[in-house]
Amino acid sequence: MRLRISHRTSYHYDTPVHFALQQLRKTPRPSPMQSIVSWNVSLEGANQELSFTDQHANHVILSSIEPGQSEMTILCEGEIDTHETHGVLGFESQHAPFWYYRRETAATAVGPELRKLLKALGEEDSDLSRMHALSALIRERVAYETGRTEVTTTAEEALKAGHGVCQDHTHIFIAAARAIGFPARYICGYLKIEDQVEQEAEHAWAEVFLANIGWVGFDVSNVISPDERYVRVASGLDYKEAAPVSGMRFGNSAESFSVSLQVEQQ
Repeated sequence: MRLRISHRTSYHYDTPVHFALQQLRKTPRPSPMQSIVSWNVSLEGANQELSFTDQHANHVILSSIEPGQSEMTILCEGEIDTHETHGVLGFESQHAPFWYYRRETAATAVGPELRKLLKALGEEDSDLSRMHALSALIRERVAYETGRTEVTTTAEEALKAGHGVCQDHTHIFIAAARAIGFPARYICGYLKIEDQVEQEAEHAWAEVFLANIGWVGFDVSNVISPDERYVRVASGLDYKEAAPVSGMRFGNSAESFSVSLQVEQQ
């Protein structure tokens, strides 16, 4: 399937900004799941300083805002050919060792709620079946509801509240998978939604390393493994490491932003 993506994010500041740096993880890379036909990241009100590959093999652009700007825009657009692999990325080469993906982070720390969840997880005949059962159990316990959690909400908090969005489902799944010994990571990307071109935000899902299969994706919010409707962009231990945009700025300017995102089949 060939997907056409256009993603514009505009930042607005109430007073001019004199210095700011941002890391942009907004460039998909080739994999068994996708081929890059074309892709371009352009900036308005900011400059690209350099680019590099981080510890998760993400392509990262470091940008700086032009001094005195009160607006900046990031536009990503291109075409991706996606391939049906039933969520299996396989044994890709990677920069970080497997033990690194078993590390707890603040967002994926295990507490009483996660321990109770794991007690409810039954025995399965394979690791793959166990991960699918874990995904279904989380979706059963945590309803998909927007506007109820924040970007800083942890897996434990979302599980206790019983509601969240794809970021929360992914953090809970990662925390649980690591707790029972599996390397797991957070994925940011795009999802083509049926009969809907305009979207509000990127999507998130998890990947787990299974010894006989390699890295396998699990989208808890939709209780499936990623198919050809998905475009994989960046990975990390949690949302903070895989976030499309992260950075710092000097001053007390209040920031707001707007997003325009279209994902459609060509």
